[in-house]
Amino acid sequence: MRRLKTFPLFLLIASLISLAACGGSTPDNSNTTATTQVTPPQTQVLKVIPRPQAILDLMKARGEQDEAKPALKIVSPANNSTINGSTVEVKLALTGDLKGYMPHKDPATGKGNHIHVILDNQPYEAYYELGQPFELRNVVAGKHTLRVFPSRPWHESFKNEGAFQIAVFTVKGGGDAAKPTTTNSGQTVAANKATPAASPQLPREGKDMPSSSAGEVDPAKPLLTYSRPKGEYKGADADPIMIDFWLSNAKLKGDGGDYRVRYTIDNDEPRFIDKWEPIWLSGWISGKHTVRLELLDKDGRPVENGGYNTTSREITVVR
Repeated sequence: MRRLKTFPLFLLIASLISLAACGGSTPDNSNTTATTQVTPPQTQVLKVIPRPQAILDLMKARGEQDEAKPALKIVSPANNSTINGSTVEVKLALTGDLKGYMPHKDPATGKGNHIHVILDNQPYEAYYELGQPFELRNVVAGKHTLRVFPSRPWHESFKNEGAFQIAVFTVKGGGDAAKPTTTNSGQTVAANKATPAASPQLPREGKDMPSSSAGEVDPAKPLLTYSRPKGEYKGADADPIMIDFWLSNAKLKGDGGDYRVRYTIDNDEPRFIDKWEPIWLSGWISGKHTVRLELLDKDGRPVENGGYNTTSREITVVR
C-alpha cells in the first residue's frame, strides 16, 4: 500500500501564523506616508518701496546733475520730412540748465547719462554720444514717429519742460527687417565684404530696427510714452525694478489733474500711479513678466492717441 507524504508540522504552523498576521489578504498600503516632497510654486507679491538707497547714494555723488533741466531739439529727422533710404540719422541738440549733465557712457561700467530714442512704439534705444548721429538702421518704408528725452544712468527720465521732443517723418525705399544691414558689432554688412578701409572708424551708435509704422499721433493731445522696465534684469538689478514713463499734455490726479496711469503686472490686479514720478517695485520672482501701462481719463477710460497710450512690454527677471 502506497504511503502518503506528510507535511512537516513546523512548516504548517509557520504558514498559519503568517496568514493570521496578514489578515489573509493583500497588504493595505493606504496609510503609507510618501517621502517625496514637491516644492510649491513661488508666489509673487509686489509692493511699492521708496527709492533704493543705492540710487540715493549715486544721486549724492552726482552733485547737482539731477537738478538739471536739460532741453532737447531734434535736428534730424525734421518734423514732416522725407528720408530716402533705410538708414535714418538722429541728430539732437542739447541745451538748458544742465548743471554738469551730459550724455556719455563710462567705458569701465558701461553706464552713464543718455538719451532714450524711441521709434514708433518700440522699446527705447540708449544714445550716449551726441557728437555723432545715432543710426536707426533698416527702417521700413512708410510713416514713422520719433520720440526722445534725456535719462540718467539708471534710466530715470528728466521730466522738465523742453526735455521731451517728437517728430513724424516718412521713409522711402526702406529696409527689410528680415535682412539686417549690420552685424552684431554695428558694422555694415557691405563693409564686411569689401576691402578694409585704410583708416577704419569706430561704428556709430545705432541699431537695426524691427518692422513698425507710426500711429496717428496728435502731439497736442495727452500722450503716454513707456520707458521702463525693459529687457532683462539680473543680480542686484533684479529687485527692485523701476517703472517710469514720459507724460505729455496731461496732469495726474496727485499733481492737480484728472488723469491716472494704470499698471498691470502679469495677470495681477491693476494698480494706479497718481503722481508723475517713478515707482520701485520689490518682490519679483524669476521668469518672464508682462508690464502694461495705460493712460486713463477722469472717467477711468483709456485715452487714445495713435495707440501709444496703452503699451505692454515683456521683461525677464533672473534671481
